[in-house]
Amino acid sequence: MDVFSLSSTHHSHCSPFSLSLLPKLFPTTTTATKLSRPLKHSPNSRGSSTPASFRRPKPLKSTPTKPIPQQIPQTPENPLKNLIVPSKPLEINSQNLTNKLWLTSKISPPPPPPPPPATLSSLSSSPLPKGDETQNSESGNSENSAGIEFRQEGKIFVGNLPVWVKKNKVAELFRQFGPIKNVILIKGHDEVEKNAGFGFVIYGGPTAVNSAMKAVEFDGIEFHGRVLTVMLDDGKRQREKFEERTRWVAGSDAVEYRSQWHEERDTSRKDFKRVLETEPENWQAVVRAFEKIKKPSRREFGLMVSYYARRGDMHRAREAFESMRARGIEPSSHVYTSLIHAYAVGRDMEEALSCVRKMKQEGVEMSLVTYSIIVGGFAKIGDSRAADKWFREAKRSLPALNAIIYGNIIYANWMQYSVVVSEDPKDSLFHHVNQTGNMDQAEILVKEMEEEGIDAPIDIYHTMMDGYTIIGNEEKCLIVFERLKECGFTASVVSYGCLINLYTKVGKISKALEISNTMQLAGIKHNMKTYSMLINGFLKLKDWANAFAIFEDLVKDGLKPDVVLYNNVITAFCGMGNMDRAVRTVEKMQRERHRPTTRTFMPIIHGFARAGELGRALEIFDMMRRCGCIPTVHTFNALILGLVEKRQMEKAVGMLDEMSLAGISPNVHTYTSIMHGYASLGDTGKAFEYFSKAKNERLELDVFTYEALLKACCKSGRMQSALAVTREMSAQKIPRNTFVYNILIDGWARRGDVWEAADLMQQMKEEGVQPDIHTYTSFINACCKAGEMLRATKTFEEMEAAGVKPNIKTYTTLIHGWARASLPEKALGCFREMKLAGLKPDKAVYHCLMTSLLSRATVAEEYIYSGLVSICKEMIESGLTIDMGTAVHWSRCLRKIERTGGELTEALQKTFPPDWNAHHTLDTSSIITDTYEELDFVSDDDDDDGEDGFYFDENK
Repeated sequence: MDVFSLSSTHHSHCSPFSLSLLPKLFPTTTTATKLSRPLKHSPNSRGSSTPASFRRPKPLKSTPTKPIPQQIPQTPENPLKNLIVPSKPLEINSQNLTNKLWLTSKISPPPPPPPPPATLSSLSSSPLPKGDETQNSESGNSENSAGIEFRQEGKIFVGNLPVWVKKNKVAELFRQFGPIKNVILIKGHDEVEKNAGFGFVIYGGPTAVNSAMKAVEFDGIEFHGRVLTVMLDDGKRQREKFEERTRWVAGSDAVEYRSQWHEERDTSRKDFKRVLETEPENWQAVVRAFEKIKKPSRREFGLMVSYYARRGDMHRAREAFESMRARGIEPSSHVYTSLIHAYAVGRDMEEALSCVRKMKQEGVEMSLVTYSIIVGGFAKIGDSRAADKWFREAKRSLPALNAIIYGNIIYANWMQYSVVVSEDPKDSLFHHVNQTGNMDQAEILVKEMEEEGIDAPIDIYHTMMDGYTIIGNEEKCLIVFERLKECGFTASVVSYGCLINLYTKVGKISKALEISNTMQLAGIKHNMKTYSMLINGFLKLKDWANAFAIFEDLVKDGLKPDVVLYNNVITAFCGMGNMDRAVRTVEKMQRERHRPTTRTFMPIIHGFARAGELGRALEIFDMMRRCGCIPTVHTFNALILGLVEKRQMEKAVGMLDEMSLAGISPNVHTYTSIMHGYASLGDTGKAFEYFSKAKNERLELDVFTYEALLKACCKSGRMQSALAVTREMSAQKIPRNTFVYNILIDGWARRGDVWEAADLMQQMKEEGVQPDIHTYTSFINACCKAGEMLRATKTFEEMEAAGVKPNIKTYTTLIHGWARASLPEKALGCFREMKLAGLKPDKAVYHCLMTSLLSRATVAEEYIYSGLVSICKEMIESGLTIDMGTAVHWSRCLRKIERTGGELTEALQKTFPPDWNAHHTLDTSSIITDTYEELDFVSDDDDDDGEDGFYFDENK
């Protein structure tokens, strides 16, 4: 029997060889039963040649008084099977079940085997009557087997077969008489690829006997030039085997039961299983052990297909499958399932479905494991519709389902893959896999499973927690975690890892560290995945120091970093600007026999390009090639992105020619990056040019491509063109996300059109798009430019009520708005409120507040004067120094307040540049005008002007 199992919870199979262990468990009982069986004589002659003289074989399960035929298999394979002739089969079966339940046998050992029956012992010790001694001496052990029925219902003998014929050809000929259960072709020992010239056909079903009788009537039929001999099986072959085994058990050396060929074959099969169990990672040893088997059976072929399936090697799995069919061995459901599993692991579901269609054509039934593998395969590729279709078919076709197939369909409902690009321009070309899910449907499936009485394993709890992590539902994730413990499961490192992953994804790294401490207090150690989650959490926050601290803890725990972890460390070094340390880390990877990937070199190439060191970036290109990594379009995209961030657009565009020489075609992310570069420069024409190139090359444009185009339009003030772009997005059915709305609102805010900005805010709410901090800040900027400070204040309060915390940009925009409205006391109040909120003022805030107050104060009031002095002291304590142009302007404004100098003048001059000179100030004052009335702040997320998106424009 072929055995296939993905896990012990799928299903279990009773091996046909399990009964062969019983002689070892009951040696005394078995021998006594075999050698002391009473003699029985059949009333019918078994040597008659006419079909009418044959005595019909009785069914194996017909008479309860004959337990012996129940133990004789239909097609004996194990040489020790027929040694078992128990007198009480129910007791032996129960004993056999106890041995299978090893845990039960450990807790309460089974009772000792019963003594042999007294009747059998007395018969074995009593002398035989006269006349029977001679018969016994002549017939030997054959008399002991006279009462055993060796013939099998529905089995016929077929002789004079061609040596080259296969099973399927014989089955096609005899299928016309009835359904065939099995075809046995006897192979030659010397040439195992050829038949010995005869075989057996076994009919199945309730009409097996009638089918066999019909087939016998066609004795002498011609088949491929041969006249076949067709007759009912007389059991001679099975009887001879039984007698040989009996003599072998009795210790007779006259006939050796197993030939040398059988011994060699059995040894090679055992060696193959041993290698498969002890060295599964050494595929070469497994293949060599398999090739040593001279005549592999379906079982060995099935194990080989299953082995390749676990490795995901679908091509070799198919090769082993076809080799089995070439030998005339028909695949079973388990072998087909193993092949389907290979294609599912290799994510080739089209070939997997072709195997399913072949199974159905050949009448091979699909098992629960087959359906489970197909559902799981579609779940891995994110095709929830196909997974649901096969799940429903399994529900219709099978009497019952299990927790594993439910786990696969639940996984399929929330795991949907889509390649996206991050909104952060710093990693916009480092595309990643975004997971979105339908957790409502997953909850319905869990409820359905519970209603059918299927207990959910802990893996399903982890799947649900992962699903809630993806959608950011912290509350339900914690509910599932608590329910897991209530159901008697012990929280493992995977359970805690789900919570750590949740908090790192939502940005609550402090909560993730609390879960980490709780896990360690429970005696559960971190593994590589949990450490990686914590490191990734700190990398997202650009907290390089804590990321390296976690890495050091990992090394102290004795874990060896893998390639993925080293890639994260290299990313951290590149984020810090320590490029040399990143390169040395790559060299360390090579010394530890880790093979770097293209993902290893991408942040290094991007870092050097962003720093303007194009030569070093190209050196890393050569280093990557020497390591055996072939540059891909993503590698070139990293280089182009670095050049774009450095505003070196000519060099960035020149890399397109390098890509062409390397035979690599640009993708949509390549053109999007270049469009972002021109958008930052306000060059709308160039942005539209590369947008047209991407469109002409029939690349699939996404929302991020349109974002770059919108940014170019809004940056240059072409809002009508921006509206045209949004209309095309609607025509292409590309939804507008928060980032698109932020660009549009910021564009109208630049023009001070608060009404258009308000309309966009309303559209966001209607479409269900949630405003973020950038949205509110841009709208507040529009209100401030329009002079509607009451509306700006109301928007600020609305933002806090929505749970969106204001940042420094928001406060800076509001401070500037109050200053423009000539309400310096409001500006100072907003500044104090910002500090009470725990935000530390940056250089942009100080510049904005001081410039606004000084520009509008001719004779400063007392509270404004004291506020200016305190702000100057804060700037001195922070070590801030202004530039020369700002110093000139502040000096002119200061002379209107303190014409003869004073405390404010003395404090303010400490923030001036070291080369400040009053005479120089008077000479250069003409270059600075009072146009600071038009002071402006913008909130572009991609502007890298040293002020975190806000900058002080000295040219206005």
